[in-house]
Amino acid sequence: MAHNTSTFGKIVTLFTDVAAGIAVFGVLVVVLLQVSSRLLGVPVSWTEEATRYLFVWMIFLGLSAGFRTVETARVTVFIGAVPRLFRRLAVPIYVISSVLFFILMGWTGITLVKQQLMMNETAATLAIPMWVIGIIMPVSAVLAVLAIIESLRTRRDLIALPEDAFPVIRTEDADVVTSAGKPS
Repeated sequence: MAHNTSTFGKIVTLFTDVAAGIAVFGVLVVVLLQVSSRLLGVPVSWTEEATRYLFVWMIFLGLSAGFRTVETARVTVFIGAVPRLFRRLAVPIYVISSVLFFILMGWTGITLVKQQLMMNETAATLAIPMWVIGIIMPVSAVLAVLAIIESLRTRRDLIALPEDAFPVIRTEDADVVTSAGKPS
């Protein structure tokens, strides 16, 4: 199946990959500033906190990007061990469980952001509102659901593992066979 990207896919890519790349670049710049300022003997106090928050943004955006490109962890050994009928359910189970997880994450993120707004929390050294940091949870949840939709449309072949990916394992071909009452 071709991996051609539509306008929808390009928008999802922009928001996931480009934003994650900006966060990575931000971490790099802030850490370099932190190291240089310490070497010069004038440490900048806000760099550690800024690095931490940029890293949080980078991880959540990277999570969304991973679902778009189908680079997420899957238990292929388990899928290979179940009968063929259940293997056909792998894609719906993958999609439904992932979307449910991101709905829960988005709802939790919205609750967190509401709490941060209500409490008027600010970051200790950056003096920015904490909701600016916390908003990444619901944003990345929405981006991840959109990424799952895009991956279903363009990379379904990667989600649905091919039948030949699961070798038939026969016990007579095994090097060591153990069973109750028989020596190995």
